[in-house]
Parts: sequence; structure tokens; C-alpha cells
Amino acid sequence: MSDRGYHYHRRSGSDGAHNYYDHHPQSPPAMHNSHLRRDKDHDAYLMTIPPRSAHTGSTNMDDDTQSVIHSVEIHPPYRGFKAVYYNPVIQVVFLGFVCFMGPGLFNALNGLGGGGMVEPSTSANANSTLYATFAVAAFFAGSINNVLGSRMTLLLGTTGYALYIGSYLAYKMHPNVGAFVLAAGAYLGVSAGLLWTAQGSLMLAYPTEDQKGIFIGIFWSIFNLGGVVGAAVSFGNNFDNTTNSVSTGTYIGFIVLTGIGVLIPLLMANPAKMIRSDGTRVVPPRHPSWKSELFGLYLTLRTDPWIVLLFPMFFASNWFYTWQFNDYNGALFTIRARALNNLIYWLSQIVGSVSIGFLLDQRGLSRRFRAFSGWAVLIIMVFVVHTWAYFYQRGYTRETIGDKIDIPERAYPAHLCLYIACGLLDSMWQTTAYWFMGAMSNDPAKLANFSGFYKSLQSAGAAGVWRGDAVKLPFMNMFISTWVLLVAGLVFALPMIHMRVKDTTDYADETLAHMNYQTDEKLQHSDHHPHHQ
Repeated sequence: MSDRGYHYHRRSGSDGAHNYYDHHPQSPPAMHNSHLRRDKDHDAYLMTIPPRSAHTGSTNMDDDTQSVIHSVEIHPPYRGFKAVYYNPVIQVVFLGFVCFMGPGLFNALNGLGGGGMVEPSTSANANSTLYATFAVAAFFAGSINNVLGSRMTLLLGTTGYALYIGSYLAYKMHPNVGAFVLAAGAYLGVSAGLLWTAQGSLMLAYPTEDQKGIFIGIFWSIFNLGGVVGAAVSFGNNFDNTTNSVSTGTYIGFIVLTGIGVLIPLLMANPAKMIRSDGTRVVPPRHPSWKSELFGLYLTLRTDPWIVLLFPMFFASNWFYTWQFNDYNGALFTIRARALNNLIYWLSQIVGSVSIGFLLDQRGLSRRFRAFSGWAVLIIMVFVVHTWAYFYQRGYTRETIGDKIDIPERAYPAHLCLYIACGLLDSMWQTTAYWFMGAMSNDPAKLANFSGFYKSLQSAGAAGVWRGDAVKLPFMNMFISTWVLLVAGLVFALPMIHMRVKDTTDYADETLAHMNYQTDEKLQHSDHHPHHQ
């Protein structure tokens, strides 16, 4: 939402007792500094009040008889080619293919365990470096997205994947270039922070409120196809491989595909021209100064402090990958079994994301009920998966791993089924986390900051757990920490769902935030350049 292009008019109500702020494409009249200061305090107070009306888009204040109304303009639909190109579903498909070619293929390689290397510690250290820089970059990536725009942010975000996979190829050919792998991981952390923040902002801004779950499901399905295709390529190339590391051709194929992915953001539509299925326009992120954007991070936490209760859920959302990829798939299976496991794992993610998205968008159920239902599905999945996995994990350690399990062996099907359940849990967790964020706001700029918090904390957790694997902490320690963190994330999320998730996201919430944001900028300006009406 642009604070430069959208302003708010103040006018008197018909009864003379109310003031209204209407969304109007004109500049407001000049105001005295004292009036501005009073409005600043008043607007800050307004922003702390939860929405009262689910249909009018208004927030009423009984104590001083003021209300705020956000008039939503309905736009006619596009026709012809524009109707297809500017369709939110089509643009989410484009967005899915951006991540198909980047993080999807990265996941396929990582899912082999140790990035397909014989010695997984180099890959674990690179991943630790990656997620450490990701954690820092993602926290500020929402601000960068609002300044550069979503398409440019996406383009920059795709550039790190080809370099990172190329570093794996270089390491396979020249084992003394481990420092290059670490440097490539650091750069990928920065670029991935940009990509995922822009992705989260757009994916949550394009749909209407009752479509957010299915849009997330569509995106997640296409994104995970990257993992499926990459795993299929890896499985085909390594079916007869007996070296316990992937072939050179696998790395080259991944580099070519990730290079193509850099070009896809150039084909995407300008978000400012997008119209949702209900006729409302997708308002693009604002483009103010860097100082204002840093203040925007503070403002996001101030206006939505309940987001803090999702931080443990965010922190845990990539923690489980280390145990799943390195300490289960990488530790127990041959390279071709790992490749097949990886293929089916990412296929199961498509099923999981679509299934939970379908549940979260059931129109016959209230949104609060859907939120609690999604939470219940996650807590059940966490205990089913990890109770099952515990009986396998207690049978081996880093020092006592026996012969690798291969596809024809009798033990393989049951172990594969557990890995499928892990894939279902992963996609359901990520989809539900995004849905919770989307239930809290419709403002793309605010959602960009939410997504930045999500990826930052997610990456901070991943950096720590990958480093733990690199220094060879016991498998059981890694496993128990995964189980405990997932349960803790859901426990902390429960009061947020109860207190913050309403049956609709009130547009007035977004109006109030921008009123306060605009008033602060006016105050800063008026202190240096006073003016009078």
C-alpha cells in the first residue's frame, strides 16, 4: 500500500458528531502542527483497537464517538489477454515457478542428505552459513522489497541458487575449495531472504480473504514440483550409482535450470495493475525512505504485537530438515534409495499443502474454527510422525550405523512411509504459518514485514541446527530438539489464534496503520517547515 499515492480526506458526518476518513485519491488539507500532534496520538490509539465490523470496514470508538471508514473501490474486470495475464491465479503460478527453479531445486539437492556429497559436514557448514546470513537479510528484506518492488526483489533473490549449486560442482571436482562453498552459501542466504520475503508479500496480497488458503496451496504445489522434478532427475542419474554421492551431470542440470529461473520474474505483472476476483485492486507496497521503512518494522510490531507469539512457530519451521535430510535419509539409505525417498517426499508435500489449504478455506466454516482446525491437524501430525520416528531413531547412532537400506530390502517400505509423513507435516506447517499471517492483515507492506520476520526466525533456527549437525551432535539430541520445538511453536501460537484471528480481516486496520504512518511523516516535515491553513 503506497503512502504516497493514497491519502485520506477528513469531512464532517451528517450529524456533525462524527469525523470520517475516506479513502480518496487527493491530498488532505493543510493542518496546524498542534492538530497533527493531537491526531498522531489519536491515530496511534486507534490502531490498537481490534475491528468491530466485519462488513462495513469501520472501527468505532465509543469513548470519543469517532469512527474510521475505509471505502473500498470496486474495479471492472480486465478483458481479453489482460484478463488472463493479470489474473491473480496466473501470477501466483508464475510466482510458483520462480520458486520451482530456485529453492525447489535447492531442496531437491539438499534432500539427498549432505547435498549429495560423500562427506556431509561441508554441506552442513555451508547450510549453517547460508541460514545465518538469511536470518539477518530476511529481517530487513521486507523494507528492501518495499523500496525496490516485488519483481526486482524476486529477480535479485533468484541469483544465489545457481552459484550455490555451482559451488557443489566445484567441490566435487576440486575438494580443496570448501571456502568457496561457504562463500556461496553466505551469498545465497542474502538472496534467498529477498526472494522469500517478496514471495510471501505477493502470495498473501493477491487472493481475497476466502481464497488465501487455496492460493498458498497452489503456490506450494508448484514450488514443490521443483523438488519433485529435481529429485526425479537425481534418481534417474544415480539409479546405478554406487559411489554414495551424486553424479556430475546432476549438478550441471540443476545449474542450468536455476539459471533459467532468474528470468521468470521479468515475465510477471506489475502488482499495482492486479485486480482480485472480487474487484478490489491489489495495492502495491509503498516506497518511502529507508528511515521510514525501518520505522515500519517497529510499527508492524506495535500494531500487531500478537505476531510475536508466532515467532516460536517460525523458528521451528526449518529445524526439522536437518534430522530428516541428513540424520535419517542421509544416514540410513543408499544414494539411489535417498533419491527415490526425496522424489516421494516432495510429491507428498504437494498433497499436504493442497489438503490443508482446502481445509483452511472451507467457506461453510467460520475462519476462527478453520484456524483452530488447522492447529489441531498440525499437533496431531507432530505427535504421530515423531512417535513413529522415535522407534527408528533409538536403533542407531552416528557411531553404530550399519549397512545402508536399499530399495529392494524388506525394511525399506516402512521407512519410506515415515519419510512421506515427514513431507506431509512440512508442507502443512509452512502452509498454515502463511495462512495465519494472511489472517492478520491484507496490507502487502505489512505482509512483507510479517514474511521477513518468518524467514528471519526460520533461518536463525536452521543456522543453529545445521551447525549442530556439522559438529556431529548425537542423532537423538537432534531428533528430540526437533520434536520439542515443533510442540512449543504450536503451544505459543494457540493464544494468538484465540485473541487475534477474526472471521474477517478489517480493511480499517490497514487504513489506520497508514494514517499513523502518514501523520508521523507530516510531523517530521512540519517541525522543519511549518505551514498554516
